[in-house]
Amino acid sequence: MSLLTASMPPLLPKVDAILVLDGEGNRLAGKYYGDFMKAASPTDANGSTDNATATQSAEQLRQSFERQLQSKIGGIAARPDAAEVVTVLGKTAVFCGGSAPGQGGGSVRVVHVGPAGESELVLAHLAEGMYDALSQLMGGSTDRNMILDNLELVFLLIDEHCDGGIILETDGHKLASSVLLRDEQEATRAEEQAQSKGGKGGIASGPFGGMGGDMTIAQALRQAREQILSNLNQN
Repeated sequence: MSLLTASMPPLLPKVDAILVLDGEGNRLAGKYYGDFMKAASPTDANGSTDNATATQSAEQLRQSFERQLQSKIGGIAARPDAAEVVTVLGKTAVFCGGSAPGQGGGSVRVVHVGPAGESELVLAHLAEGMYDALSQLMGGSTDRNMILDNLELVFLLIDEHCDGGIILETDGHKLASSVLLRDEQEATRAEEQAQSKGGKGGIASGPFGGMGGDMTIAQALRQAREQILSNLNQN
């Protein structure tokens, strides 16, 4: 192995943006990374940076990009295992999901925007993995309303999938499992904080309970869910 090869960083897939769009191209969730779609920070007469104006300009740029993206992908339905590719402003955008004309516009699209030189096949693999995880988290549905009702899981999914533009995980099942585990941990942490501030705040174990003592509403709901799943498996 040459010294040059040994000093090179590992080859990691990288993206400029990950977006979850509804059938009309509206952004339901997503993140932009690096300098992509960021406006230069304007300055006033004293040379001070106007952060509010910069933020507004950046959002306007992103909305403009998303409108052009929607003009390319509107009406195209991409299978979960066969992502479609378009070019927008010189960037490669790969997406899964969507609805064909006449089939309604309920299904969302998962879009990965790649930097110049990134392989279309790599981007397709990334989009397909995240779409698979999203479908699993939503119980097999990628309907707009389902996404809106579970936005916290969608943002957790993006974070588990990508960090600062660097892809961390692509396997749909592993991503979904990581999101559910993290969501459970955050719910438990919030529950513990609530208990420490306001006492137990518990309720007596009711029809779902077989546990002695008090338990919180979150614990009761969790136990009820586990019992329902157990009954379904038995049937």
